Amino acid sequence: MKLYSLLSATFLFLPLTACSSQSHYVDADKSEGVTIDYGRGDLNRFAESMVTSLLEFPGLSHLDHAGKGDDKRIVLYFNNIVNETREHISMGGIRDQILDGLVKDGRFRIVAGEQGQSEIGDQVRFQQDSGRVNPELAKAFGKQLGADVVVYGALRDIVKTDNRDLENLGTKTRDVFYQFFLRMDNIETGETIWTNTKQLAKREVLGLFAR
Repeated sequence: MKLYSLLSATFLFLPLTACSSQSHYVDADKSEGVTIDYGRGDLNRFAESMVTSLLEFPGLSHLDHAGKGDDKRIVLYFNNIVNETREHISMGGIRDQILDGLVKDGRFRIVAGEQGQSEIGDQVRFQQDSGRVNPELAKAFGKQLGADVVVYGALRDIVKTDNRDLENLGTKTRDVFYQFFLRMDNIETGETIWTNTKQLAKREVLGLFAR
């Protein structure tokens, strides 16, 4: 009778534990499990590849002119990265991680993008028009850096799925190919002076009863 009661209590407890959820922090710098979908590891690989290529590109040393004075760093404007994949992927994550690497290296001067320009415009108008800021300290329009180059690009994918058949024992294979492409154009001449492509390929094999 005691054994029966113990087993009954055990089986009553199992559904409760199976239905409960558990959450905890993980190390964001550690590699995640590979899945067919776009993930953190893909973002890191794309961003690191582009930062390394830009910092190692020798052609940027020629972008010099008298107006720069003593600071010979490249003035860079980072435009949009277009998502041309079938997935809902925020390109802001890749863009921000690339910018983070470039700023920390110190070889580039990064000018503000659309959001930054909006915030800067609001602040300059406040300093000029509100009457609350010391006129000697108030900033004015017309003194921003002019970018030497603009960087932009796209993320694309190709998806191929092989349907189940007897030859592959009922399994289904899905291949995803990602292509991340960036380019840099000289704003004064319109010439493309740098490009880089990073490719990733993934394969998922689904068993007979998997969807």
